[in-house]
Amino acid sequence: MPLDNKIFFSINTDKINASYMLSCKLTDLLLQYDIYNKNLVIFCIGTDRSTGDCLGPLVGYKLSKLSLSKNITILGTLNNPVHAKNLDENIVYIKESIQNPFVLAIDASLGKSENIGNINLLLGPVYPGAGVNKKLQPIGDISITGIVNTSGFMEYIVLQNTRLSVVMKMAEVITTSIYTSLKQIYNYKVAID
Repeated sequence: MPLDNKIFFSINTDKINASYMLSCKLTDLLLQYDIYNKNLVIFCIGTDRSTGDCLGPLVGYKLSKLSLSKNITILGTLNNPVHAKNLDENIVYIKESIQNPFVLAIDASLGKSENIGNINLLLGPVYPGAGVNKKLQPIGDISITGIVNTSGFMEYIVLQNTRLSVVMKMAEVITTSIYTSLKQIYNYKVAID
């Protein structure tokens, strides 16, 4: 994770009420950005070919099965992942096809061993591929990253040998948090109209 992104909120998936706490912070942040007047793009980055890098596609897959507002676009699922080879074309799609987009990017990351299981809500973009020393285009007005394993040595091997249970638990917390947050935001909007 780059040093210039500010962590707005961080929580470990083992904490009681992790989903609720993350959803509250995400709701606060989305409301600060006046999300009602924008088209939300949930941009889930990663590949289903690597256990450690499938966090984004898992979240996208889970969210795509839920009823969300019509002005929400989900890019990156298990069936249609957004990864290094198609990242640029998906970014172009957002710029050319979605009017007034607001991008919430989701990606797996590597970090210190004591931070494995942490989910970070960031002000600013994610830098896809940074954990494996790739220079890809940053994406996201705000971002959610999940620390799935340790960084510093043989990152590709580390990602391949990440425990699926860690990634699944994170995907569940993130999906529940996003869904709860959006439900609260859009129900709230209806209540004040």
